[in-house]
Amino acid sequence: MNEIEIGRGKRGRRAYSFDDIAVVPSRRTRDPEEVSVGWQIDAYHFDLPVIAAPMDSVMSPQSAIAFGQHGGLPVLDLEGLWTRYPDPQPLLDEIAALAPERATARMQEIYREEIQPELIVERLRQVRDAGVTVAGALSPQRTQQFWRTVVDAGVDMFVIRGTTVSAEHVSGRAEPLNLKRFIYELDVPVIVGGVASYTPALHLMRTGAAGVLVGFGGGAAHTTRRTLGIHAPIASAIADVAAARRDYLDESGGRYVHVIADGGVGTSGDIVKAIACGADAVMLGAALARSTEAPGQGFHWGPEAHHGDLPRGERVAVGSVGTLEQILFGPSRTADGTTNLVGALRRAMATTGYTDPKEFQRVEVIVAPHQRS
Repeated sequence: MNEIEIGRGKRGRRAYSFDDIAVVPSRRTRDPEEVSVGWQIDAYHFDLPVIAAPMDSVMSPQSAIAFGQHGGLPVLDLEGLWTRYPDPQPLLDEIAALAPERATARMQEIYREEIQPELIVERLRQVRDAGVTVAGALSPQRTQQFWRTVVDAGVDMFVIRGTTVSAEHVSGRAEPLNLKRFIYELDVPVIVGGVASYTPALHLMRTGAAGVLVGFGGGAAHTTRRTLGIHAPIASAIADVAAARRDYLDESGGRYVHVIADGGVGTSGDIVKAIACGADAVMLGAALARSTEAPGQGFHWGPEAHHGDLPRGERVAVGSVGTLEQILFGPSRTADGTTNLVGALRRAMATTGYTDPKEFQRVEVIVAPHQRS
């Protein structure tokens, strides 16, 4: 297991991030035009193996519609500003203009406004009326409260997303969400996470989830490692969860659960490595927050950044590098992996001789640490 002695009383397993690994060309190459990057989960087919993260800096109803029309799966944050305020645009403008030392405290104030169920219905209806696959996200803590509103509003897919989500949450204060019963009783596919290792992932798969989000504290806006001391390098986490998927496939007699990399996927090379490590798709936050249409206006933050008691994230400046279309499909005007994400994935698969993401999961990977420039 490649364990290292930290001291006489503690050993630790070596784990790897995307910066520690690289993929290796094989004996065959292909024409990029002959490569398919399509992805299907449950009954829903997407032209891109990309999910837009449910974050206020990334997805508004308008940007969700645009992202869906480009072939990806957009997910709205149903605990964000769009479900707390009828018109959150002035507040988004204010957040973008805040001085760094004031940002966290002011965001905590802004997000204290109560979630309005009628706004959940309105935002989801807006996306559905545009003919785009509708997905909404709630935290495990809010799922009990709002899930029926979300389902009645007509979602195609339900996402339960938290910093970490387990199939066995223990609480002496309130009855925890029974994920297995909840998913069984729901009529729509559920994607749940995050999770960062084999055993928790296997337990989540046994709840009946259609997909599992892999990641913990690795996103651009997270400070979880500094705040809580918890971190899971994403390349190793994906490989561990992919192993749980393989074993659950045998255990269940053929039920396939999708592995979705969520966190630390900031450039096109990271997308390539995520799929090479075993992911079926990736969830992008900062990478899409860099679009000129993104609600964050060059800034990026997640729900951890405005937690009322213990913020574990921050508003970060990511800048704007191009339109959403340029970020996904190019043309690129820089060589830093922030634009033409899909084109780069196609070329990497073609260069290594693979025709689709599922096949590309078999590509050879080496440990080759390097520092990003």
